[in-house]
Amino acid sequence: MGVAALLAWSVTAAVGAYLLTRWWGRGGLRRQATKVTRYPLLLLTAHPFTALTGLCAWVVHLLGGHPAFAWVAFGLLVLVAFQGFLLFTRWLVGRGGRHARGTEDGFPRAAVLTHGLLAAVTFVLVFATALRMGR
Repeated sequence: MGVAALLAWSVTAAVGAYLLTRWWGRGGLRRQATKVTRYPLLLLTAHPFTALTGLCAWVVHLLGGHPAFAWVAFGLLVLVAFQGFLLFTRWLVGRGGRHARGTEDGFPRAAVLTHGLLAAVTFVLVFATALRMGR
């Protein structure tokens, strides 16, 4: 189950990297005109950084078998999920909300949904593995 979580986390990260590079390629922060749907720079950098830090903790857990690293990875994943939810709500408002001004153009719907679904699978797999390691 731990390797499945690693695979799911890696694919989630790859889709996330695709989303971020596509958004940057279309103007990124410079293109954000509307304050209501603007993606905060801190959140845009913290989300992938926290996710990669958690992924590193997960790899250390898999290589060493230390349950503490599984729980650290899961704790970071909880934070990543919260950050992702904040980004997702901004994306939803931009997809047609009354304050939208094109901020959603950089994020294709299928990629956003794939990233979110894979993240949910990763969350469950990491939690289940950490629980099993704790026994």
